[in-house]
Amino acid sequence: MGSPATVGILFGQERTFPQALAAQINERSGGKVVARPVRVAAMRLDDRPADDVILDRISQDVPFYRTFLKAAAARGAQVINNPFWWSADDKFTDNIIAEAVGVAVPRTVLLPHRDHPTGTTADSFTNLVYPIDWHEVFSYLGFPIFLKPAYGGGWKDVYKVDNTGEFFAAFARTHSLCMIAQEAIQFTEYYRCYCLGRSQVRVMRYDPKVPHEHRYVRGAPPIDPALEKRITRDCLALCDALGYDFNTLEFAIRDGIPYAIDFMNPAPDADLHSVGPDNFAWVISQAAEFLIERALSPRPFEATGSWPMQLNGDQGKVAAAGVARSRRTPTAKKRA
Repeated sequence: MGSPATVGILFGQERTFPQALAAQINERSGGKVVARPVRVAAMRLDDRPADDVILDRISQDVPFYRTFLKAAAARGAQVINNPFWWSADDKFTDNIIAEAVGVAVPRTVLLPHRDHPTGTTADSFTNLVYPIDWHEVFSYLGFPIFLKPAYGGGWKDVYKVDNTGEFFAAFARTHSLCMIAQEAIQFTEYYRCYCLGRSQVRVMRYDPKVPHEHRYVRGAPPIDPALEKRITRDCLALCDALGYDFNTLEFAIRDGIPYAIDFMNPAPDADLHSVGPDNFAWVISQAAEFLIERALSPRPFEATGSWPMQLNGDQGKVAAAGVARSRRTPTAKKRA
């Protein structure tokens, strides 16, 4: 009998989710899978990953970890979520992909940097149309507007502005960040959803207007079944298109339509004290089941999700062919 498969958990300041998840995996797997914290030091080119599956909870903040995860994936480990696509992903492109799979999104504009990025000058922007036609931007979006980093999460550097004065004051604080501007959806209901393994969805009532620790609504009224079905469908469509196996997605409901507000959260909050006991129990259970299955039944390496197949035109067909080839070329080895 071979040694058990291993699931490594790479995390930072978390103190409830990683420990509970490891305990759940070790209890459920009957000795076939061992879950443990990832151990990583200075890495040589010939080093091999010590774990069959790695769940990434922190590399968005630590470039060293991101490079380590890419190397581990290149050496055959299954990394959740894909560090290559996650490194390339951005919120503006995601909105294009969302529309391609039939998910409603707010009107959105990609903005040039407010300040020159480090190492550039005005001469670096020969191709930029300047000055920006701000009147056209504001007419298209309407106020209020949300300013968000195209690359980022955790509500960092996010601003809601109600007029041009507030917009330019907030935009000045973004410095060299690449930002998007979105219309603010005036919602009647708001939901945050876990989506695991591109198959399991938990729809949770959420209030983004209150302090972080109170945003998951306790004792919320039941959701309309038709709305829940639509949100579940949108979650699955987005995660399949983007290739994320552990994600949270947020939807603002306007006139009965769920608008995807934030759906690039591949290391989402799963802390007991913020999500609450019921949601915590669900995510621990589903994550354990998914990771055990992935450790025992490795899948071929996947460069990204199915989004190239959703695009129209010849470019989408060519890209889709490349994705199909990548799915037929396994890199992870079955354990003895």
